[in-house]
Amino acid sequence: MSERLTLLAYDPGVSPKGGGLPGLDVLRTVVNSINLFGIVAVVGALAVSLGVWAWGHHSGGHQAEANGKKGAVVAAAAALGLGAANGIVAFFSALGQQVR
Repeated sequence: MSERLTLLAYDPGVSPKGGGLPGLDVLRTVVNSINLFGIVAVVGALAVSLGVWAWGHHSGGHQAEANGKKGAVVAAAAALGLGAANGIVAFFSALGQQVR
């Protein structure tokens, strides 16, 4: 039983280190580019959603108006997520490092 607890409490000594692998700068550039494309797509989705919302409101199409509102909220949430991605990952990474 004691040996089993020792195995569960074993610290493998793994921690993230910058510059450990070749190509890390390229990977960061690719991820930054994906984030930029996501933000540009969200701007387009927000513009379309706001247009559908306005068209539904002025034409009396309640379903179109509701869908435009939903699309605008989803686009805003996606923009929030894309913008806060670094902070969210950093927060949970720091939180995870506190676990003993």
